[in-house]
Amino acid sequence: MKEVVIKTEALTKRFGDFVAANAISFEVYKGEIFGFLGANGAGKTTAMRMLCGLSIPTSGKASIAGFDVFRQPELIKKNIGYMSQRFSLYEDLTVGENITFFGGIYGLSDKQLRQKKDDLVTNLGLQNEVNKLVASLPLGWKQKLAFSVAVLHDPKIVFLDEPTGGVDPLTRRQFWDLIYEAAERGVTIFVTTHYMDEAEYCHRISIMVDGKIEALDTPSNLKKIYNTGSMNDVFYQLARKAKRSD
Repeated sequence: MKEVVIKTEALTKRFGDFVAANAISFEVYKGEIFGFLGANGAGKTTAMRMLCGLSIPTSGKASIAGFDVFRQPELIKKNIGYMSQRFSLYEDLTVGENITFFGGIYGLSDKQLRQKKDDLVTNLGLQNEVNKLVASLPLGWKQKLAFSVAVLHDPKIVFLDEPTGGVDPLTRRQFWDLIYEAAERGVTIFVTTHYMDEAEYCHRISIMVDGKIEALDTPSNLKKIYNTGSMNDVFYQLARKAKRSD
């Protein structure tokens, strides 16, 4: 039986009369790569903020890595990883300083941090860059470093918010190799992306429209259901139903 690490039941977030996330219900399993898609204004950012313990829901239920979103948001934050396109590393710190800083935030002991830091630098081939400012690294290296830092503390779940935006296709594919490696270790990957070729890499995908989950299945099943050969076409068929935007 699959271990459920994310479970939501009718999870809802209202801002006055506006329902940003409308009674969303789904489960995500250990080691799964779960794509969370939706056009601008669909509600996926609001939903992700609730799942990360950053925003308290208006109603419904949700458990993240075994912790309740209403009662234990701080424990959720300590037991997940998070990476976004916009901010994941301090560019005015060196590679080594970033690793040390985030390792401290995640509560790693000095011994754990030394070992994790050595392993990370070696695995990414950054031995010659460890004392360089992150700002000096190519974008692809920054993304790979940011992901590795996000899973430094061995979280059960890592949330990736459009992590490969602006990255060339080859570097994106290399980044996804890191995602697959983490999933094989049992880390659950919860990822948003605007690249539909990346949606094909996910085990399952949900697509939000106007605050509701309109579709949830494997990429192959969704293409069959919507009678098309690409996730791009599936997405646009659903996105065209949207009545609201940013």
